[in-house]
Amino acid sequence: MKKWFKRIAYTLSVLFVLLNVLAAVQAYHATHYYNENLPKKHINEMSFGEKLSAIAFGVRVSKSLVVDSLSIPHTNIQLVTDDSIHLAAWYCENNIDDTIVNAKGTVIMFHGHGSSRSGIINEAWVFYRLGYNVMMVDFRAHGESEGNTCTVGYYESKDVKAAYDYVTSKGEKYIVLYGISLGASTIIKAMHDYKTIRPSHIILEMPFGSLYCAVKGTMRLNHVPEQPASALITFWGGVEHGFWAFGFNPQDEAKDINCKVLLQRGTDDIRVTEEETQAIYKHIPSPYKKLVEYSYCSHESLYKKEPIKWVATVDDFLRR
Repeated sequence: MKKWFKRIAYTLSVLFVLLNVLAAVQAYHATHYYNENLPKKHINEMSFGEKLSAIAFGVRVSKSLVVDSLSIPHTNIQLVTDDSIHLAAWYCENNIDDTIVNAKGTVIMFHGHGSSRSGIINEAWVFYRLGYNVMMVDFRAHGESEGNTCTVGYYESKDVKAAYDYVTSKGEKYIVLYGISLGASTIIKAMHDYKTIRPSHIILEMPFGSLYCAVKGTMRLNHVPEQPASALITFWGGVEHGFWAFGFNPQDEAKDINCKVLLQRGTDDIRVTEEETQAIYKHIPSPYKKLVEYSYCSHESLYKKEPIKWVATVDDFLRR
């Protein structure tokens, strides 16, 4: 009997170590992007052998490509963060017509995980047409910005601060922060980390409630059982980048937001749950906050899916 207990204990120990090794590998590849042009396949497009390789060794992913299809006048600028990361950005100074002497303010825009400033061009065009200057920033390890390591919002809060400081250094008083998914959650963290970030309005689309929830959302999106993978990947992701990942909770950090807030989500979003969104909304102490849902929209550009509603909602919000 004692021999069987030893065998069981040994087997469980080996499985425990193996699971943690696999999780550490997955966490590493989920937070690293490479400059080389690598093939990209969704898990459903992989052969059985490719799936086994992806589980055992992870998948190397290229940095997101920037395609300059922005039709409004813009200049390339470079920002430098507190930890010396160089960020690429576009700055669009509003001169839409002769009737606008001064722009209404500046909207600083932040894209989602694995994307780049090219992914928010449509929304940028709307803000410009509404009379605002626009700045679109590539997060570190994304697009044309420096670095290959993404911490899914933890250190990216420094990127938000660098962009905000650049705009305030130009004398701008009316600043709007806009973020989608990763961009939205990072705005929340930045306002928690840096009390000097005081925008007039913020627009948050589909922010995740916690880093742990974000990992679980990725598992759901890829039709992978949430546990134990989510807990292990969250743990090792934090260990590999030097922070306690379970302590990164935008839904709690939202308590430091005191400006006007527009929070938006799609009702069919399986990546960010309604519970996460409601938790964020509940913790925002701002005297003016608004939650808007878009029917039949998933974790995607809400503007592309419902442009008329999106423009009307955003325009009304910014007028307040």
